[in-house]
Formats: sequence, structure tokens, C-alpha cells
Amino acid sequence: MREIKSGLITQAVKKLSLDAAYFLPHDVVKALKDFAEKEKNKRAKTMLYKIIENHKLSKKCVYPLCQDTGIAVIFLELGDEVKVDGDIYEAINEGVKQGYSEGYLRKSVADTLSRHNSGTNTPAIIHTELVKGSKIKISLMAKGAGSENKSALKMLPPSAGVDGIKQLVIDTVKAAGASACPPYIIGVGIGGNFETAPLLSKKSLLREIGVHHSNKEVAKLEKEMLEEVNQLNIGPMGFGGTTTALAVNIEKLPCHIASLPVAVNIQCHSDRHKSVVI
Repeated sequence: MREIKSGLITQAVKKLSLDAAYFLPHDVVKALKDFAEKEKNKRAKTMLYKIIENHKLSKKCVYPLCQDTGIAVIFLELGDEVKVDGDIYEAINEGVKQGYSEGYLRKSVADTLSRHNSGTNTPAIIHTELVKGSKIKISLMAKGAGSENKSALKMLPPSAGVDGIKQLVIDTVKAAGASACPPYIIGVGIGGNFETAPLLSKKSLLREIGVHHSNKEVAKLEKEMLEEVNQLNIGPMGFGGTTTALAVNIEKLPCHIASLPVAVNIQCHSDRHKSVVI
């Protein structure tokens, strides 16, 4: 059994909070550049290069990529041969608190009813998975409300099939329009039940852009959906063109014979997430 100090976890999460706020992942930057080169709409092309410029300034000057520095969503993979000398959830939340405080990042977490701000951007949303081994993997996603508010969950009838899934994705993107800051990365969770489909859709956003699902049928569906979304002419920040989304990532699970749960999680172009293995 390997013991990991809780202080090490706190420091790791603190760094993830800061890095996610300031540094856009390489795959997102590459996708933005690739789409900018292909984009024929002049206004859309200009906007894509403005987004890339924003990334460069954020990296150089250490400014947040966006004023909405998000709620911290944590995907925790905990090895079954690991022992933490304390409460791992307290350690994670302390890391978020320190990162958002020391980085002067906006604290956006408030009580649901009173709307009183916690002042620390905690509690973080933590999803825990037990895995084999003596390591801990922590993935932090800084999820803004603008994109999250445009996401959707639908309990489709099984008869809706693939066409119904596609239509839900298209309808959700249409409803989001320009208000959730496209170009989007679209996470789609299919199957499981009412609570698992949204989690699948959120987790799919951690996948590197350009890496498709291992199942060929699902990978084909991802490509088809991306093509259809990019025909909507919403474009970067609503300026039209063929770059409404950079990727559609699908994750799926088996489901009950009488249901077809589908969740669509919209992510803005500021796709902020970082991971660390301890």
C-alpha cells in the first residue's frame, strides 16, 4: 500500500486550477488553427484568429482565458493500492480554494437558494472512480456557466434511434446559437440512465480533439454529427461560416430496453482542462 500525503494532492489541484485558467490545451489550439485555415467566411476566419490571439496573450501575460473562470469539475481516478493521510476531498477542495485565491480567479460558486457566494469557488464537483494500481489521476475542468446552461438531457424513446440522437444534438446547438461562445466542443453521453448520460457527456470533453471513439460505429457518428453541426452557419461567436464546432465526442453505455437517455454537454472554445498523475 502506497501512502500519499494530502498536502501533495492540494498542491497538485492548486496548480491544475491555475494552469487550466491560463493555458489552453495544445489540441484545442491546433484545432482552432486548422479550422481557421479552412474557413472561407472572412469574418469567421478573423474571429478564429482573434481567439488564437487571446490564447497567446493569456499564455504570455498569465491572464485568465475568460472572465468566467468556471466551477471546478474534478475527475478523480483513485488507485486501490493508495492510502491518503487524510480526507482526499478536503485536500482537493483546499487546492481549488488556494488556486482560485492566489490566481485572483473569479469565485463563482454560490448557494443555490440564497445565492450567497462561498468566496472560495468551493465545493468542487468531484467524480470518483476506483481503479487498479498505486497512483492517483486528477483531471480538472474549469466549466463556465455560459456553455453549461445551454446543455441538455433528454430521455428519448428507443424508437428515436440514431436519427433522434442527431436531432437532439442539432437542436441543442441551434438553441445555444452564439450565446455559449462557439466554436464548441460538444460532449454527447448516450445510454446508462438519467444520471449517467450527463456524466458521460461531461467526461467525453476531456478527450483530445481529433481522437475518435475506439468503436468504429461511434467514431463514424462523431464525424457525421460534426459535419452536420458545421452546416448550421452559426460559426465562431455567431459570425457565420463552417466552424460552429471543433469536435463532437461521444461516450456510451448500455441502457434499459425501454429507454434511450441522451445528454449533450456544450463546451465553449475556451476548453479549459488539465490532468496530473501522482
